[in-house]
Amino acid sequence: VLLQAYGGGLLQAGGSLRLSCAGSGRTFSSLTMGWFRQAPGKDRELVAAISRSGSSTYYLDSVEGRLTISRDNAKNTVYLQMNSLKPEDTAVYYCAAYVKSYYGTNYLPLKSFEYDYWGQGTEVTVSS
Repeated sequence: VLLQAYGGGLLQAGGSLRLSCAGSGRTFSSLTMGWFRQAPGKDRELVAAISRSGSSTYYLDSVEGRLTISRDNAKNTVYLQMNSLKPEDTAVYYCAAYVKSYYGTNYLPLKSFEYDYWGQGTEVTVSS
């Protein structure tokens, strides 16, 4: 599975940005997808995740209501719409895919070690 994330950039606080992650090499609807971020000097954290059909989602508490994860399986793409951005959202954002089916297709892994494939990251910088 190859994942390619793009859409990052530099913007001011309060602005909006949409990240995209295109997948290939496997039927996209068989992938549970997550968006992680890693700020300088901090651990990588899961920001949002979405189930294979899109029916289940997870959000980090600090982004709830500002960030929205969605997917278009026909376009092999998962999105992260980011609104009302804050300087603390500054990080490199990574998309990741989980392919196992041990816990059913609606299972949302919350730990980075559970994910099987990773994109290259796209940088988001929010200035105050």
